[in-house]
Amino acid sequence: MEKVVLAYSGGLDTSFCAVYLSKIKQLEVHAVMVNLGGFSAEEIQKTEERAYQLGVKSFHVIDDAENYYQKCIKYLIFGNVLKNNTYPLSVSSERVFQATAIADYAKKIGAKSIAHGSTGAGNDQVRFDSIFQILLPEVEIITPIRDLKLSRNEEIDFLKENGFEINFEKSQYSINKGLWGTSVGGKETLTSNISLPETAFPTQISKSEPEELSITFEKGEIKAVNGQEFSKPIEAIQFIQEIAQPFAIGRDTHVGDTIIGIKGRVSFEAAAPLIILKAHHLLEKHTLTKSQLFIKDQLSLSYGNYLHDGLVLDPVMQDMEALFESSQKTVNGIVKILLKPYHFSLIGVESENDLMSSKFGSYGEMNKTWTEADVKGFSKIYSNALSIYHQVNNKN
Repeated sequence: MEKVVLAYSGGLDTSFCAVYLSKIKQLEVHAVMVNLGGFSAEEIQKTEERAYQLGVKSFHVIDDAENYYQKCIKYLIFGNVLKNNTYPLSVSSERVFQATAIADYAKKIGAKSIAHGSTGAGNDQVRFDSIFQILLPEVEIITPIRDLKLSRNEEIDFLKENGFEINFEKSQYSINKGLWGTSVGGKETLTSNISLPETAFPTQISKSEPEELSITFEKGEIKAVNGQEFSKPIEAIQFIQEIAQPFAIGRDTHVGDTIIGIKGRVSFEAAAPLIILKAHHLLEKHTLTKSQLFIKDQLSLSYGNYLHDGLVLDPVMQDMEALFESSQKTVNGIVKILLKPYHFSLIGVESENDLMSSKFGSYGEMNKTWTEADVKGFSKIYSNALSIYHQVNNKN
């Protein structure tokens, strides 16, 4: 039997694929789950048990969270990246790294084909297909759900007909949990005018008293939270999530253009990502120059769009990352945040690299490095080009 590597999550779609590929296509199925920091040990164990129940030849877990941070999340923080000024690219950023890890595994075991459970209606099909075609152009890509145009009920019926009475009750909401946030989709997100109800979000509010949080950054990376140091930024992200998520912070709905050309809408909860991005951005406002901030804003938009569209292997991504990394040399200090139910506010920063240092003057109060004559001369030169334009073109 020929080997096929199946990108496996344990949900209905990939469960159908596991049975279909082995029983109908007569392939030796090797299920691969890529953990980027969003799954617990208990969740992984249950997923493995179900995979073997479905008849896979092997089940393999790839723990790629550190690589995901170093090659993706770090730059999302450096770039303060929010897709359409809203979405921290929670799940969409994971897919290309999951696909890359799966492609490497397929090459390692000599598989002739790779399968995934994407439908024909979303972005993930393009992200998986593109990575596989770039890294393994000779390998066949099998997509049963997309090719057969199956409904959820048809998948359940198929599993029952083949002797698998696994409980796949149709959930009202589709939830994808990840290290950098959790996406939530449902009937409301298929419309343009209705928001998700409170009960749709996987984390319900359980904290009501305001709480102060501090994040220490060193060269743009998180080094400590509330004074507690972390050797791995991933652990710091998870710690912030544990503190902030019970406030129901970080909920929103993203509307954007999909890779396949239609508008899409998805809700999400991402307490830690939004707090980290806003805290980091505030520290940059204090420690970077005007030109650095301006250029980074332009690149962040492009970086987020390329990543969202699955183009992480385009070398221009590394070019942008090089600038992001270079810009972080002086992004050092502590940011203080106040957490409240459903929202947070930034209190301020403490940094030795703070360009708002009072030794040079206080905005709107006093100056210590120029005279009134300096300002008069500067203002004259500063406005000279526009003065000439208006004198030439506004004679009447």
